Amino acid sequence: MKAEVITVGTELLMGYTLDTHSGFLSQECAMLGIPVHFHTSVDDDRDRLYQTFQLAQSRSELVIVCGGLGPTLDDLTKETLADFLNVELIQDPAALEALQSAFAGRSIPMTQNNLKQTYAFPNGTTFLNSRGTAPGLAVTSEGVTYILLPGPPGEMRPMFEDQIREFILSLIPNRRIIVSHPLSFFGIGESLLEDQLKDLIQSETSPSIATYAEEAGVVLRITVEADSAKEAKARIELIRQEILHRVGDFCFSEKKEALEEVVLSIMQERKQTVSIAESCTGGFLTYLLTTIPGSSQAVLGGVVTYTNKIKERMTNVSVDTLQKYGAISGETATEMAEHTRDQFQSDLAISVTGLAGPTPAEGKPVGEVWIAIAAKNGKTEVHHHMIRGQRKRVQLLAAKYALFHLWQRLKKG
Repeated sequence: MKAEVITVGTELLMGYTLDTHSGFLSQECAMLGIPVHFHTSVDDDRDRLYQTFQLAQSRSELVIVCGGLGPTLDDLTKETLADFLNVELIQDPAALEALQSAFAGRSIPMTQNNLKQTYAFPNGTTFLNSRGTAPGLAVTSEGVTYILLPGPPGEMRPMFEDQIREFILSLIPNRRIIVSHPLSFFGIGESLLEDQLKDLIQSETSPSIATYAEEAGVVLRITVEADSAKEAKARIELIRQEILHRVGDFCFSEKKEALEEVVLSIMQERKQTVSIAESCTGGFLTYLLTTIPGSSQAVLGGVVTYTNKIKERMTNVSVDTLQKYGAISGETATEMAEHTRDQFQSDLAISVTGLAGPTPAEGKPVGEVWIAIAAKNGKTEVHHHMIRGQRKRVQLLAAKYALFHLWQRLKKG
């Protein structure tokens, strides 16, 4: 089965919105054993969208379309496909009931144009939307299956994971089970990770091993096709153990969790607390931790000490330390962490100080970062990093490295 992905929206062609759907759907299809050969983006124009469907029909057996399913006049996807297939859309009672229920819980009235979202293809399939008002749709015509998905990522991805993946599998005759196991890494780049596992990646075809670089970290997926879930699990486990034997020190999750989720989960389980002192990250580390539900059980609070005067006043960094070593130093990071732990009476405290840019300071280069972790019992750990990139990237990776080192400290017990 050959597939292609079409994303619909003028905002994509103008560069206002980045197409992340094509990559996500291509990865998902690949794990189902379905190659995606084409990505197409088209604006909200009926004629050009019609021509795109003509081309897709001529070369693909599965066409996944994202966007253009909403209530407004420029939402043309299913109407254009209906014209192309020469069918008349009909109102789906289940979609109508779901729409009415969605608006019943809102303080705004449902306008009539919303009703266009309740129309579907005769002899097609409707996928109700638990995160929005536009259902997903599927229809097969002349050997080609079209799947229409809502544009917002927060609606499209859950719909795919909850309903579409299984629907696509139902299209594959005599299908075997395909299982994928993710391993999330930090502190090791994609190229080094691949180098450490090169022989496994080259020699294994089932399970297959693939790495995917993310904004902060790398995800490795082990994927296997098997006759049963038991067989798939056993074959994945063999290669998983070898991967963790080689690079397990950098693997923080096997559930596609964020570093901050993993750190907080451990601290909550142990009933431990942490406090934070930040300079170059400007509060971003505290923000990451407090985005996780239940973070108040572990995060007592934090301070942003952006200037030397505030470092002295709020985290008790001595004038001598600042004059001798500078704000961007392991010595300053140590005093920030130790005083913050004392001030908040937390089990652990973590500090970050460095230079996010864009220009050097104190004779230090942009991207130099120092991280310290102070514990109630034990020596304060200090870590040094040189992070390349623009200001926002330095801040993001500095915060992530802080979480990574905190995770490593927690693993020690």
